[in-house]
Formats: sequence, C-alpha cells, structure tokens
Amino acid sequence: MTETPNRLERRKARTRGALIAAAQGFIARGELNAPIAEITQAADVGMGSFYNHFVSREQLFQAAVDGALELLGNYLDSLTDSSADPAEAFTRSFRIAGRLFRLQPELSRVLIHSGPELITSQHGLGPRAARDIQAGDAAGYFRVPDLQLSLALVAGALIGLGQLLLEQPDRDDIEAVDRMAYGVLLALGVPDSDARDLCARSLPPMSDVPAVIREGR
Repeated sequence: MTETPNRLERRKARTRGALIAAAQGFIARGELNAPIAEITQAADVGMGSFYNHFVSREQLFQAAVDGALELLGNYLDSLTDSSADPAEAFTRSFRIAGRLFRLQPELSRVLIHSGPELITSQHGLGPRAARDIQAGDAAGYFRVPDLQLSLALVAGALIGLGQLLLEQPDRDDIEAVDRMAYGVLLALGVPDSDARDLCARSLPPMSDVPAVIREGR
C-alpha cells in the first residue's frame, strides 16, 4: 500500500533524526572519522537511506552539531527573562550552559569536539552570545572593541570549563562555573563588584533539561 505524504514525511523525519542522533554520539566520543556504514548501523537505518538525507559524513556531522547547538540555544532562551538587561542575560546563559556540562555530559563532549562551531555557527550559543555582548556594549555594561575576539574568549572559556568538569568529576561544578563566569565578565570590562553581583543572582529551576543527545545505537 502506498504511503500517504504525511506518513512518508514522518518516516523520513525519523530516519534523519536517527542519523543525527547517531552522529552526535560519534562526535561525543571524538570518533570524527567513523565510516558511514558504522553510523548507519548505529542509527539502525540502511546505507541507501543515508544518501537520501546527506551527501557526505561531513554534512551529517555539521547537521548534528547545529542541531545540538540550536536545541541548547532554545533551552537557554526559555530560561532567560526577556526583560533582563544584556549583562544579566549573558551571565545567566553562560552560568546555565556551564551547569549543563554535568547534567548533559554527552552534550559537553559534543561541544568540546566541535569547539570552533561555538563561534562560527549560525545556531545555538554563538549568535545569542553575540547578540547579548553587542547589546551590553551598546548599553555600556561591556567594553568590547572587537566582537569576534570577545566571542573567541567566551567560547574558549566555556570549552575549557567543560573539559575541566569532565576530567575532574569531584570538582564543585557550580562554584567552577560561577568563578569562570566572573572571570569572563571581568574580561568583557565589567567592574568587579558588578561581576560578583551578576554571578550571585539566582537562576531559574533547571528541571526540564532537554535530551540534547539521544542514544542512536
């Protein structure tokens, strides 16, 4: 029996989602040269199905990174008060993202293995950080003569933090995240007292953390 268009689209979406989830798992483990056959096996789809959605492994991995970053970005947006000033919005997003390293260890590994994407991707953290930094600079909260250098600083701090929390499971992650956020704010030109205040503010409950990385194997 011929599938209806809606049913066919749902099946295609499930196949694409399975491939992306499998790719995220390989990225998280640092297996960036995994053969396509291994990826399709992990996704439990046929080799032919792969080429119905992607032209190469690199395109799939790009989609996997973009998908994880965008889901994370949307989650941060959902916890950010739209009335907050740019400095508070930036600090809150950084502190929440840092806490997710322990709540989402697979996500942290994806971010670490795709570090440059935090700066250059049009998805997820990069464009949101750029938005808040630019707004904070315009409002006088930050002193940012070079936006790209500031983004590189923020991305490097976040990736380094994630690596540290992965390698040192006994380290207090909340203290580490807030100290790193404090250092980043100082680097962006925020006065010491203001940086301390921003890092001491309460955060919204993180009870509905999304399953950013799903098992594709």
